[in-house]
Amino acid sequence: MIARPSPHGDPAPVIHTGAPDTPQNAAGPSGAMLWIIVAVGIFAVLVVFGLYLAINEIRSRSTPQKDVVAERMAMPDLAQRRVLVALTHEPQTEVLSKGEAAVEGNNRLPFAQGKVLSAAPFSVARADDAGRQRAELCMTQAVYYEAGFEPPAGKRAVAQTVLNRVRHPAFPHSVCGVVYEGARQPVCQFSFTCDGALARKPASSAWAEARAVARAALGGYVEKSVGTATHYHADYVLPRWAPQLAKIARIGAHIFYRWPGGWGMPRAFSQRYAGVEIVPLFDGGIAGKNDPAIDYPPVAALPERRADNDLGGRVDVSKGWTPNIPAPTQSSGALARIYAAQSVNVAGVTQ
Repeated sequence: MIARPSPHGDPAPVIHTGAPDTPQNAAGPSGAMLWIIVAVGIFAVLVVFGLYLAINEIRSRSTPQKDVVAERMAMPDLAQRRVLVALTHEPQTEVLSKGEAAVEGNNRLPFAQGKVLSAAPFSVARADDAGRQRAELCMTQAVYYEAGFEPPAGKRAVAQTVLNRVRHPAFPHSVCGVVYEGARQPVCQFSFTCDGALARKPASSAWAEARAVARAALGGYVEKSVGTATHYHADYVLPRWAPQLAKIARIGAHIFYRWPGGWGMPRAFSQRYAGVEIVPLFDGGIAGKNDPAIDYPPVAALPERRADNDLGGRVDVSKGWTPNIPAPTQSSGALARIYAAQSVNVAGVTQ
Protein backbone atom coordinates (compact mmCIF):
# COMPACT_ATOMS: atom_id res chain seq x y z
CA MET A 1 0.00 0.00 0.00
CA ILE A 2 1.38 3.46 -0.99
CA ALA A 3 0.14 6.79 0.46
CA ARG A 4 0.09 9.75 -1.95
CA PRO A 5 -0.56 13.39 -1.07
CA SER A 6 -3.96 14.89 -1.83
CA PRO A 7 -4.05 17.77 -4.38
CA HIS A 8 -5.58 19.97 -1.66
CA GLY A 9 -2.76 19.37 0.75
CA ASP A 10 -4.62 16.85 2.86
CA PRO A 11 -2.89 13.59 2.87
CA ALA A 12 -5.24 10.80 1.82
CA PRO A 13 -4.37 7.19 1.57
CA VAL A 14 -4.61 5.72 -1.91
CA ILE A 15 -4.62 1.96 -2.13
CA HIS A 16 -3.34 0.11 -5.24
CA THR A 17 -4.00 -3.58 -5.59
CA GLY A 18 -2.68 -6.09 -8.13
CA ALA A 19 0.57 -6.08 -10.05
CA PRO A 20 2.50 -2.89 -10.50
CA ASP A 21 2.32 -1.06 -13.82
CA THR A 22 5.25 -2.76 -15.51
CA PRO A 23 6.13 -2.61 -19.19
CA GLN A 24 5.21 -6.36 -19.65
CA ASN A 25 1.64 -5.86 -18.38
CA ALA A 26 1.09 -2.81 -20.53
CA ALA A 27 2.10 -4.68 -23.72
CA GLY A 28 -1.04 -7.01 -23.92
CA PRO A 29 -1.13 -10.86 -24.31
CA SER A 30 2.03 -12.79 -23.78
CA GLY A 31 3.94 -14.49 -26.60
CA ALA A 32 2.60 -17.92 -25.54
CA MET A 33 -0.97 -16.75 -26.01
CA LEU A 34 -0.20 -15.50 -29.50
CA TRP A 35 1.20 -18.90 -30.47
CA ILE A 36 -1.92 -20.59 -29.20
CA ILE A 37 -4.13 -18.31 -31.31
CA VAL A 38 -2.02 -18.96 -34.41
CA ALA A 39 -2.15 -22.76 -33.88
CA VAL A 40 -5.91 -22.74 -33.46
CA GLY A 41 -6.27 -20.74 -36.68
CA ILE A 42 -4.08 -23.16 -38.65
CA PHE A 43 -6.02 -26.15 -37.27
CA ALA A 44 -9.31 -24.58 -38.31
CA VAL A 45 -7.99 -24.02 -41.84
CA LEU A 46 -6.86 -27.64 -42.06
CA VAL A 47 -10.24 -28.90 -40.86
CA VAL A 48 -12.08 -26.83 -43.46
CA PHE A 49 -9.73 -28.02 -46.21
CA GLY A 50 -10.19 -31.64 -45.13
CA LEU A 51 -13.97 -31.28 -45.25
CA TYR A 52 -13.71 -29.79 -48.72
CA LEU A 53 -11.68 -32.76 -49.97
CA ALA A 54 -14.09 -35.26 -48.34
CA ILE A 55 -17.13 -33.63 -49.95
CA ASN A 56 -15.49 -33.71 -53.38
CA GLU A 57 -14.61 -37.38 -52.94
CA ILE A 58 -18.20 -38.22 -52.02
CA ARG A 59 -19.48 -36.32 -55.03
CA SER A 60 -17.07 -38.07 -57.38
CA ARG A 61 -18.16 -41.47 -56.08
CA SER A 62 -21.87 -40.69 -56.35
CA THR A 63 -21.68 -39.40 -59.94
CA PRO A 64 -21.53 -42.86 -61.57
CA GLN A 65 -24.57 -43.95 -59.57
CA LYS A 66 -26.43 -40.86 -60.74
CA ASP A 67 -25.46 -41.74 -64.30
CA VAL A 68 -26.79 -45.25 -63.81
CA VAL A 69 -30.09 -43.95 -62.49
CA ALA A 70 -30.39 -41.50 -65.39
CA GLU A 71 -29.65 -44.28 -67.87
CA ARG A 72 -32.22 -46.58 -66.26
CA MET A 73 -34.92 -43.93 -66.37
CA ALA A 74 -34.23 -42.57 -69.88
CA MET A 75 -37.13 -43.43 -72.18
CA PRO A 76 -36.18 -44.57 -75.72
CA ASP A 77 -37.82 -42.42 -78.35
CA LEU A 78 -40.45 -43.82 -80.72
CA ALA A 79 -37.95 -44.73 -83.44
CA GLN A 80 -35.74 -46.57 -80.97
CA ARG A 81 -38.71 -48.48 -79.57
CA ARG A 82 -39.74 -49.58 -83.05
CA VAL A 83 -36.22 -50.81 -83.76
CA LEU A 84 -36.19 -52.81 -80.52
CA VAL A 85 -39.56 -54.41 -81.23
CA ALA A 86 -38.50 -55.33 -84.77
CA LEU A 87 -35.22 -56.77 -83.49
CA THR A 88 -36.93 -58.97 -80.91
CA HIS A 89 -39.41 -60.24 -83.51
CA GLU A 90 -36.72 -61.66 -85.76
CA PRO A 91 -36.73 -65.39 -86.56
CA GLN A 92 -35.06 -67.55 -83.95
CA THR A 93 -32.37 -68.36 -86.49
CA GLU A 94 -31.13 -64.77 -86.20
CA VAL A 95 -28.60 -65.41 -83.45
CA LEU A 96 -25.06 -64.24 -82.83
CA SER A 97 -23.90 -67.69 -81.80
CA LYS A 98 -25.01 -71.12 -80.63
CA GLY A 99 -23.69 -73.90 -78.40
CA GLU A 100 -20.47 -73.36 -76.46
CA ALA A 101 -19.80 -70.05 -78.20
CA ALA A 102 -23.23 -68.81 -77.08
CA VAL A 103 -22.64 -69.96 -73.50
CA GLU A 104 -19.36 -68.05 -73.45
CA GLY A 105 -20.95 -65.00 -75.02
CA ASN A 106 -23.81 -65.03 -72.53
CA ASN A 107 -21.34 -65.23 -69.66
CA ARG A 108 -19.47 -62.18 -70.98
CA LEU A 109 -22.64 -60.12 -71.35
CA PRO A 110 -22.94 -58.17 -68.06
CA PHE A 111 -26.02 -57.86 -65.92
CA ALA A 112 -27.67 -54.45 -65.77
CA GLN A 113 -26.70 -52.29 -62.82
CA GLY A 114 -29.20 -51.27 -60.19
CA LYS A 115 -31.89 -53.00 -58.22
CA VAL A 116 -34.32 -55.33 -59.98
CA LEU A 117 -37.72 -53.68 -59.53
CA SER A 118 -40.70 -55.97 -59.03
CA ALA A 119 -43.85 -55.96 -61.10
CA ALA A 120 -47.26 -55.39 -59.55
CA PRO A 121 -49.60 -58.34 -58.84
CA PHE A 122 -51.80 -59.40 -61.76
CA SER A 123 -55.47 -60.32 -61.72
CA VAL A 124 -57.85 -61.85 -64.28
CA ALA A 125 -60.90 -60.66 -62.36
CA ARG A 126 -62.08 -58.60 -65.36
CA ALA A 127 -62.53 -61.75 -67.44
CA ASP A 128 -65.61 -63.97 -67.28
CA ASP A 129 -65.40 -67.63 -66.25
CA ALA A 130 -64.60 -68.84 -69.75
CA GLY A 131 -61.98 -66.14 -70.16
CA ARG A 132 -60.31 -67.06 -66.89
CA GLN A 133 -60.20 -70.71 -67.92
CA ARG A 134 -58.65 -69.82 -71.27
CA ALA A 135 -56.10 -67.59 -69.57
CA GLU A 136 -55.19 -70.45 -67.25
CA LEU A 137 -54.91 -72.84 -70.21
CA CYS A 138 -52.66 -70.52 -72.21
CA MET A 139 -50.48 -69.76 -69.20
CA THR A 140 -50.20 -73.44 -68.31
CA GLN A 141 -49.14 -74.23 -71.86
CA ALA A 142 -46.49 -71.50 -71.77
CA VAL A 143 -45.07 -72.67 -68.45
CA TYR A 144 -45.13 -76.35 -69.45
CA TYR A 145 -43.64 -76.08 -72.94
CA GLU A 146 -41.19 -73.30 -72.13
CA ALA A 147 -40.04 -74.42 -68.67
CA GLY A 148 -41.71 -77.75 -67.93
CA PHE A 149 -38.56 -79.28 -66.51
CA GLU A 150 -36.93 -76.13 -65.17
CA PRO A 151 -36.69 -75.53 -61.40
CA PRO A 152 -39.80 -74.04 -59.73
CA ALA A 153 -38.33 -70.55 -59.86
CA GLY A 154 -37.76 -71.01 -63.59
CA LYS A 155 -41.41 -71.93 -64.13
CA ARG A 156 -42.58 -68.93 -62.13
CA ALA A 157 -40.18 -66.67 -64.03
CA VAL A 158 -41.71 -67.66 -67.38
CA ALA A 159 -45.21 -67.01 -66.03
CA GLN A 160 -44.12 -63.60 -64.75
CA THR A 161 -42.62 -62.73 -68.12
CA VAL A 162 -45.92 -63.53 -69.84
CA LEU A 163 -47.83 -61.29 -67.42
CA ASN A 164 -45.28 -58.49 -67.81
CA ARG A 165 -45.93 -58.57 -71.54
CA VAL A 166 -49.68 -58.39 -71.02
CA ARG A 167 -49.17 -55.08 -69.20
CA HIS A 168 -46.66 -53.55 -71.61
CA PRO A 169 -47.89 -51.55 -74.63
CA ALA A 170 -45.46 -53.35 -76.94
CA PHE A 171 -47.45 -56.59 -76.66
CA PRO A 172 -51.04 -57.90 -76.86
CA HIS A 173 -53.16 -57.13 -73.80
CA SER A 174 -54.38 -60.62 -72.96
CA VAL A 175 -52.67 -63.75 -71.69
CA CYS A 176 -53.55 -65.89 -74.71
CA GLY A 177 -52.75 -62.98 -77.02
CA VAL A 178 -49.23 -62.80 -75.60
CA VAL A 179 -48.65 -66.55 -75.62
CA TYR A 180 -49.91 -67.03 -79.19
CA GLU A 181 -48.45 -63.83 -80.63
CA GLY A 182 -47.18 -64.58 -84.13
CA ALA A 183 -48.53 -68.14 -84.19
CA ARG A 184 -50.11 -67.50 -87.60
CA GLN A 185 -47.20 -65.41 -88.83
CA PRO A 186 -43.67 -66.28 -89.99
CA VAL A 187 -42.25 -65.64 -86.50
CA CYS A 188 -43.95 -66.79 -83.31
CA GLN A 189 -42.87 -65.42 -79.95
CA PHE A 190 -43.23 -68.74 -78.11
CA SER A 191 -41.91 -71.53 -80.30
CA PHE A 192 -44.23 -74.23 -78.97
CA THR A 193 -47.18 -72.49 -80.64
CA CYS A 194 -45.76 -73.09 -84.13
CA ASP A 195 -43.46 -76.12 -84.00
CA GLY A 196 -46.04 -78.87 -83.52
CA ALA A 197 -45.37 -79.37 -79.81
CA LEU A 198 -49.04 -78.80 -78.97
CA ALA A 199 -49.99 -81.97 -80.82
CA ARG A 200 -48.37 -84.22 -78.19
CA LYS A 201 -49.97 -85.12 -74.90
CA PRO A 202 -47.98 -83.54 -72.05
CA ALA A 203 -46.48 -85.45 -69.14
CA SER A 204 -49.13 -85.51 -66.42
CA SER A 205 -47.07 -84.56 -63.37
CA ALA A 206 -45.19 -81.77 -65.14
CA TRP A 207 -48.50 -80.45 -66.53
CA ALA A 208 -49.97 -80.38 -63.02
CA GLU A 209 -46.98 -78.40 -61.77
CA ALA A 210 -47.27 -75.96 -64.65
CA ARG A 211 -50.98 -75.49 -63.98
CA ALA A 212 -50.31 -74.75 -60.29
CA VAL A 213 -47.77 -72.10 -61.29
CA ALA A 214 -50.22 -70.60 -63.79
CA ARG A 215 -53.03 -70.38 -61.23
CA ALA A 216 -50.75 -68.72 -58.69
CA ALA A 217 -49.49 -66.15 -61.20
CA LEU A 218 -53.00 -65.31 -62.41
CA GLY A 219 -54.08 -65.06 -58.78
CA GLY A 220 -51.59 -62.32 -57.94
CA TYR A 221 -48.30 -64.11 -57.17
CA VAL A 222 -45.26 -62.04 -58.21
CA GLU A 223 -41.91 -63.63 -59.06
CA LYS A 224 -39.61 -60.84 -57.93
CA SER A 225 -36.39 -62.40 -59.21
CA VAL A 226 -37.12 -61.39 -62.82
CA GLY A 227 -38.71 -58.02 -62.05
CA THR A 228 -40.13 -56.47 -65.22
CA ALA A 229 -38.57 -58.99 -67.62
CA THR A 230 -40.30 -59.22 -70.99
CA HIS A 231 -37.82 -61.49 -72.79
CA TYR A 232 -35.76 -64.58 -72.16
CA HIS A 233 -33.80 -67.17 -74.07
CA ALA A 234 -32.00 -70.44 -73.43
CA ASP A 235 -28.36 -70.16 -72.41
CA TYR A 236 -27.17 -72.18 -75.43
CA VAL A 237 -28.14 -69.44 -77.90
CA LEU A 238 -27.20 -65.76 -78.04
CA PRO A 239 -29.87 -63.77 -79.94
CA ARG A 240 -28.97 -60.58 -81.76
CA TRP A 241 -31.29 -58.62 -79.49
CA ALA A 242 -29.66 -59.71 -76.22
CA PRO A 243 -26.95 -56.99 -76.07
CA GLN A 244 -29.59 -54.32 -76.79
CA LEU A 245 -31.77 -55.19 -73.77
CA ALA A 246 -31.02 -55.09 -70.04
CA LYS A 247 -29.94 -58.49 -68.72
CA ILE A 248 -31.40 -58.89 -65.23
CA ALA A 249 -31.53 -62.55 -64.15
CA ARG A 250 -30.44 -66.09 -64.89
CA ILE A 251 -32.59 -68.96 -63.63
CA GLY A 252 -31.95 -72.53 -64.67
CA ALA A 253 -31.28 -72.65 -68.40
CA HIS A 254 -32.95 -69.29 -69.14
CA ILE A 255 -31.57 -65.74 -69.13
CA PHE A 256 -34.10 -62.93 -68.59
CA TYR A 257 -34.11 -59.37 -69.94
CA ARG A 258 -36.19 -56.21 -69.71
CA TRP A 259 -36.54 -53.35 -72.18
CA PRO A 260 -33.72 -50.78 -71.80
CA GLY A 261 -34.13 -47.52 -69.94
CA GLY A 262 -37.46 -46.23 -68.76
CA TRP A 263 -39.30 -48.50 -71.19
CA GLY A 264 -38.42 -51.40 -68.89
CA MET A 265 -39.30 -49.63 -65.63
CA PRO A 266 -42.56 -50.37 -63.76
CA ARG A 267 -44.12 -47.04 -64.80
CA ALA A 268 -44.01 -48.15 -68.45
CA PHE A 269 -46.26 -51.16 -67.75
CA SER A 270 -49.44 -49.17 -68.07
CA GLN A 271 -51.45 -51.29 -70.50
CA ARG A 272 -54.81 -52.43 -69.17
CA TYR A 273 -55.71 -56.11 -69.26
CA ALA A 274 -58.34 -56.71 -71.94
CA GLY A 275 -60.33 -59.26 -69.96
CA VAL A 276 -61.10 -61.20 -73.17
CA GLU A 277 -59.18 -64.38 -73.91
CA ILE A 278 -59.13 -66.13 -77.30
CA VAL A 279 -56.93 -69.06 -78.32
CA PRO A 280 -56.05 -68.06 -81.89
CA LEU A 281 -55.03 -71.44 -83.31
CA PHE A 282 -58.21 -73.37 -82.68
CA ASP A 283 -61.60 -73.28 -81.04
CA GLY A 284 -61.30 -76.54 -79.16
CA GLY A 285 -63.14 -75.64 -76.00
CA ILE A 286 -61.73 -75.56 -72.52
CA ALA A 287 -59.66 -78.35 -71.05
CA GLY A 288 -60.97 -80.71 -68.43
CA LYS A 289 -59.22 -80.11 -65.17
CA ASN A 290 -57.92 -83.67 -64.80
CA ASP A 291 -57.02 -84.59 -68.36
CA PRO A 292 -54.68 -82.29 -70.28
CA ALA A 293 -54.96 -84.56 -73.33
CA ILE A 294 -58.16 -82.84 -74.47
CA ASP A 295 -56.51 -79.43 -74.44
CA TYR A 296 -55.28 -79.92 -77.97
CA PRO A 297 -56.81 -80.28 -81.45
CA PRO A 298 -55.82 -82.97 -83.96
CA VAL A 299 -52.49 -82.37 -85.66
CA ALA A 300 -54.30 -81.63 -88.92
CA ALA A 301 -56.01 -78.66 -87.27
CA LEU A 302 -52.72 -76.94 -86.58
CA PRO A 303 -51.43 -74.47 -89.19
CA GLU A 304 -49.00 -75.82 -91.76
CA ARG A 305 -45.48 -74.53 -91.09
CA ARG A 306 -43.54 -76.38 -93.80
CA ALA A 307 -42.44 -75.22 -97.21
CA ASP A 308 -44.24 -76.75 -100.20
CA ASN A 309 -41.18 -78.79 -101.16
CA ASP A 310 -40.47 -80.08 -97.64
CA LEU A 311 -41.60 -83.72 -97.57
CA GLY A 312 -39.36 -84.96 -94.78
CA GLY A 313 -41.10 -87.15 -92.23
CA ARG A 314 -44.44 -87.26 -94.06
CA VAL A 315 -46.42 -90.46 -94.53
CA ASP A 316 -49.06 -90.75 -97.24
CA VAL A 317 -51.84 -92.53 -95.32
CA SER A 318 -53.98 -92.68 -98.47
CA LYS A 319 -51.75 -95.54 -99.68
CA GLY A 320 -52.40 -97.65 -96.63
CA TRP A 321 -49.26 -96.69 -94.76
CA THR A 322 -49.70 -96.19 -91.03
CA PRO A 323 -47.41 -93.94 -88.99
CA ASN A 324 -45.73 -95.88 -86.19
CA ILE A 325 -43.61 -93.45 -84.22
CA PRO A 326 -43.44 -94.43 -80.54
CA ALA A 327 -44.35 -91.80 -77.98
CA PRO A 328 -41.70 -91.01 -75.36
CA THR A 329 -43.65 -92.94 -72.74
CA GLN A 330 -43.32 -96.10 -74.85
CA SER A 331 -39.53 -95.96 -74.71
CA SER A 332 -39.45 -96.37 -70.98
CA GLY A 333 -35.72 -96.93 -70.63
CA ALA A 334 -34.65 -93.82 -72.52
CA LEU A 335 -37.41 -91.77 -70.95
CA ALA A 336 -36.41 -92.88 -67.47
CA ARG A 337 -32.84 -91.78 -68.07
CA ILE A 338 -33.99 -88.38 -69.32
CA TYR A 339 -36.30 -87.81 -66.38
CA ALA A 340 -33.71 -89.09 -63.91
CA ALA A 341 -31.34 -86.43 -65.18
CA GLN A 342 -34.07 -83.85 -64.70
CA SER A 343 -35.19 -85.12 -61.28
CA VAL A 344 -38.68 -86.02 -62.50
CA ASN A 345 -40.86 -88.72 -60.91
CA VAL A 346 -40.97 -91.27 -63.74
CA ALA A 347 -43.78 -93.28 -62.19
CA GLY A 348 -46.03 -90.24 -62.04
CA VAL A 349 -45.31 -89.37 -65.68
CA THR A 350 -45.63 -92.73 -67.38
CA GLN A 351 -48.81 -93.86 -65.67
